[in-house]
Amino acid sequence: MSPKNGKNKESDGSSEMVDATPSTDLLRAMGKFQRVLVTGGAGFLGRHLCRRLIRDGHEVICLDNYFTSQKKDIEDLIGHKNFELVRHDVTNPMQFEVDQIYNLACPASPVHYQYNAIKTCKTSFMGAMNCLGLAKRVKARVLQASTSEVYGDPDRSPQEESYWGNVNPIGVRACYDEGKRVAETMFFAYHNQNDVDIRVVRIFNTYGPGMHPFDGRVVSNFIMQALRNEDITIYGDGSQTRSFCFVDDLIEAFVRMMAQEDDVGPINIGNPNEFTIKELAETVLSLIPESKSKIKYLPLPGDDPQQRKPNINRARKVIGWEPKIQLKEGLSQTIAYFKNLDMSRYKKPTEHTAHENTEKQSKKRKLNDSDGESS
Repeated sequence: MSPKNGKNKESDGSSEMVDATPSTDLLRAMGKFQRVLVTGGAGFLGRHLCRRLIRDGHEVICLDNYFTSQKKDIEDLIGHKNFELVRHDVTNPMQFEVDQIYNLACPASPVHYQYNAIKTCKTSFMGAMNCLGLAKRVKARVLQASTSEVYGDPDRSPQEESYWGNVNPIGVRACYDEGKRVAETMFFAYHNQNDVDIRVVRIFNTYGPGMHPFDGRVVSNFIMQALRNEDITIYGDGSQTRSFCFVDDLIEAFVRMMAQEDDVGPINIGNPNEFTIKELAETVLSLIPESKSKIKYLPLPGDDPQQRKPNINRARKVIGWEPKIQLKEGLSQTIAYFKNLDMSRYKKPTEHTAHENTEKQSKKRKLNDSDGESS
C-alpha cells in the first residue's frame, strides 16, 4: 500500500522508509529526477536498491522472474506512486523508457546458480545483452553488478581491478564466474563500439537483513544453523578467507557509482577487512550465546577461492566510498532480522551439495578419460 503519514515499514527489517526527499515534480524540475529500471529488483540487493531509489524520489521499475525471490519480499513498495513491479525474465528483450538501468539479475548463491548452470549462463550473457540493447536504444546509463568471482581462486591478495583472475572455465562454479566475465566483456564492447554509457562494479561478499534464509551463502547458513541449534557446517578447514560488506554500504556505492561522470569501472565494492570462515562461525556463535551449535567440517567444494579481499583504492578515489558498518554490527542486525523472520513464507532448504557436485564432476571426467585411453 502507499505510505501513510510519510512512512512505510519495510518487510526485511531495515529502517522505515520516510518520504523526506523532494517531490518527484520538484526533482524533475531540478533535472535530478530519474526513471530507473532495476533487473533482479525483488532479490536481496535489488529490493534494498529499489527502496533507496524510491526514498531518493525517483521512479522505479522493478523487474524480476522470482527464481530466487518472491513478490511478497517487496510488498511494502507495491502501491507506491513511484514504483512499478514487472514479472519478466531478462533473457527476453525488454521495452521500457528509462534514464538508468541497474542490471542485478542473476542467482548469486552456489546452490542457486548451480541448480541450472545453463540458465545461469544465459541470464548473465543474454541479460547483459538485453540491458545493453535497451540502454543503447533509449540512451540510458547502465550498471552491471559484476562480482569478485571474476577473479576466481586468486593467486594474489588483495585483488585489484587490473588483476585478470585465475578461473576454471569448466568447473562447477564456471557457469557463474565465466557468465559474469563475459557480461563484463559485453559491457565494454557496447561501450567501445556503440558509446553506451556503462558503469561496472565488482561486488564482494555482501550480507544483511533481507537475505533468503536458505540461500546457501555462508552468513545466512551460519546464522540459521546457530538459531536452530544445528551443526555449523564449514567446508574445508575454515582457513579460507572472505571479506564481508554490509548491504547498506553496498547500495550507497551503487548510487555513487551511477552519479559520477569520470569512470566507467570496473571498481571493486567490498569491505577490505578479511576474516577466515572459522572466525566468522565463531563470531556468529558469540552473538547467539544461547545456541548449542557445534562446528562441523565437510569436504571443500571444487574451485572454492582460498582468499577474498578487495583492494578498494579506486572506490575511495573515484566515488569517495568505503564501508562504514563493520562485521559485528552488521551481523547483529542480520541476526535480529532472522530471529523475527516468518519462516512459513520460505520453502524448505535447498540441499547444499556443492562438494558433492564437485565429486560427481571429477568422477565423470575420470571415467571419460579412461574411456578415451581404452579406445
